[in-house]
Formats: sequence, C-alpha cells, structure tokens
Amino acid sequence: MSEKSNRDIDWNPSSWRTRPAAHQPVYADPEHLTVAVSRIAGLPPIVFPGEVEKLKAEIAEAGQGKRFILHGGDCVERFMDCNPETIANKLKILLQMSVVLSHAARRPVVRLGRIAGQFFKPRSSEVELIGGREVPSYRGDTVNGIEPAEREPDPDRLVDGYFHATATLNYIRSMIDGGFADLHQPYNWNLDSIERTAKWEEYRSIVENILDAIHFMESFGGVNSESLGRIDFYTSHEGLHLEFESALTHEAGSGHYNLGAHLLWIGERTRDLDGAHVEYFRGIRNPIAVKISNNANPGDIANLCRTLNPHNEPGRLTFITRLGVSSVEDTLPGYIEAAAGTGIHAAWMCDPMHGNTVSTGSGRKTRKFGDVLEELVLTHRVHTRVESVLAGVHFELTGEDVTECIGGAVNLDETDLELNYQTYCDPRLNYAQSMEMAFLISGLLRD
Repeated sequence: MSEKSNRDIDWNPSSWRTRPAAHQPVYADPEHLTVAVSRIAGLPPIVFPGEVEKLKAEIAEAGQGKRFILHGGDCVERFMDCNPETIANKLKILLQMSVVLSHAARRPVVRLGRIAGQFFKPRSSEVELIGGREVPSYRGDTVNGIEPAEREPDPDRLVDGYFHATATLNYIRSMIDGGFADLHQPYNWNLDSIERTAKWEEYRSIVENILDAIHFMESFGGVNSESLGRIDFYTSHEGLHLEFESALTHEAGSGHYNLGAHLLWIGERTRDLDGAHVEYFRGIRNPIAVKISNNANPGDIANLCRTLNPHNEPGRLTFITRLGVSSVEDTLPGYIEAAAGTGIHAAWMCDPMHGNTVSTGSGRKTRKFGDVLEELVLTHRVHTRVESVLAGVHFELTGEDVTECIGGAVNLDETDLELNYQTYCDPRLNYAQSMEMAFLISGLLRD
C-alpha cells in the first residue's frame, strides 16, 4: 500500500477523536468552540508546504552530522509579547547564537524558533489556588488569561492565537528580508553583561574570529555580501490543543500538512502510543519531534519510531531528550540503541532545561546554569561514545535580561530571581546566559 493511500484510508485530521486526548481544556459552550475552530480552518495557512519540506530535508542532514539544529524560544508565548521589540530580541538571540555555533561546527545551523504559535502549555493540575480561591490552571493565552478572573477557557482566544502567530511570523519575515540578519555587525550584539565577566576574553576572541572569517571571505571573493543577510528561519510549537491543530491542517499534494508551523512536537505528557496526540501526529507530513524524559523505556522509543515514521523517511522524526543531569548516562544509551534497532531514521536533540527544574525555598521555579550545561556535555559524550549524532539543542530562552535561571558567568543567585522574573510558566535563560551557552557549546562542537 502506498504512503498516500495508507494515510488517506485510516487517518484523517479528526481521527484522533477516537482516542483518549490528554491535557485538553474543557469549554463551557462546545458550539462556541466549533464556531471558533471553523473560523481558523477557513483562514489562510501560516506557513507553506514547500518550507515544511525544506526543513525536513535539513533535519535529515542534521541527523547525519551535516548541519546542527538550534531550537529555542519562550516556554510559552504571551499575547503581550507580540510587539516589535520583543520579537526582534527573540530573533536576535537565536541569530547570534547560531553564528557562534556555525563558526565552531563548520557546518550550517538550522534556526528553529519556539515562536509564532507556542501559546499552549500542559499543566500537572486542572486547578490551582490563588488568594485562597480555587481557579482553573493557566494553560496559555490561547486558552485562558493569567488573571484569576480570566481563567475560564474561551474559544475566541484560539482565533486571537492564530492572528498573533501570523503577526509574529510576518514581522520576522520582514526583518530578515530587510537585513536584520546581516552578519557584518557582530559588535551590535548586546554583550555588555558578559564583558564584565572573567570569561570575556575567551568569548571576545570567538567574536573576533567570526568577524575575521567574514571579512576574509568577502575580500577573497568567496562569498556574496548580500547572502550574509539572508537566512532561513523556521517556527515550531508543541502540538497540544488538538482542535486548534486540526483546524490548521490542510491537504496539499500527497498528504496533509499542519500549516500552523514548520515543525510540531509531542510533549512528554502526551506521547502515549494509544493516545490522541500520537494518532494525530502520525498522519501529518510535517517533521515532528517527541520529548522524552527518563520515565520512558527503550520499548517506547522503538514503538514511537514504528508508529510515527513507518515509511522510514529521513528528517521526519526527531527525539528531544530531557533526562535530567543525573539520568543521562544511565538512560540515553538504551534509547539510542532502541531507535537504531528498528532501522528507522530518527534525529536526536538535547533539551537540557526541563529535566533540571528545581524550586527555591520561596517556591520559585528555576534552573541552574551548571546543571543545564552538564546535561548537554554528558549527552554529547554519550552520542559520541555510541557513534550516534547529536543533531541539535533545544533551549527555553529569551533575548530579554530576565532573572529566572541561576548561575552562568553573570553569576545570578536565588536572591536575584525577584529582580526580573517574568515567565508565566518555566524559567528561561536570559540574553547573557544564552550567549554564554552558545560559546560553551561551540567548544563541544570544535572538539
């Protein structure tokens, strides 16, 4: 049976409804929800199938060690952050990190943002206590509001989410076309906070080397100056809200694409093989990823390979490991071996953030920079030892000077967290910590 006929006969964008769907909001008025998703389904796609296929090809090359993926952005986007300055700062930090990584790895970097659609979050509890009153948990601006009075899920927010995602991506495309990605000006990078640290001389030499390489290639005639300002940038989000994702699914060519993003991923909490999310994801032609924690077992990995990439398509499937620094060496080799044993193509990325979340005495969630870095180092070491390829990294980060993660060259500690703690959900690396992480990863890639 051909790939097309297989997908068309036993899968459709709504076949997930026959399976248990975890982490879906409950709406008081189902008819209102139907009207909202029908509205989204009739609006133009946010991305184009050709872009989706191009990303899939680049992920396939990253899985072979020919490219490196930088996947990063907010834990959860907020509608209030859909403004020129915030969007520009997000793009800027990802571009600057990618330049450092590309220079070190000597291979192209795939720039993949958690942006223009990362509006949904699974929550461990349906409710939470605020001021002694029980209210529904915040699930992201596309479901409900952060204020206690706005906690009832509102279908109109889904339509708002579509337009905020569209506006964000439109501005990103405009900035790139207008020269925002020009690599000629690395000293426009906001490195002031890092310049005051003991590691600055090491990092400064990397920036100088990048600038020298650009100038040499231009003077030698080996690169077109205009090409340095032209890049590909892709979007992604967790495919959590299945009504929303179904509305963004369109038939094109030989199958169906989710045209709300270039890549979507299944979270650790929704990767049940018999669940609705795996059922939905198995039928779309986008490149997809699955988050994997230390709660998985090798059999899970093998079964996900067979279910989500039955035609063994390179670039189709990526596993993003989020194991925690203490679990990497015990669990990751078995996961890699299980995937390899199926003979099915799968790329591997490391998310060193989610497995290393801790709470302070005051109840603030944070992450220690040292733990994040160490999980990345150990993950790279394991892949090298078992002759696998670490295709990329996945970070929750921002271009703002927030104080949400502890440590780094800027040496934030617990007492600093209250200075500028903005996230609605999980803590993110700030600008300085993100750039320092890029410099440190560059050392791994050079080695």
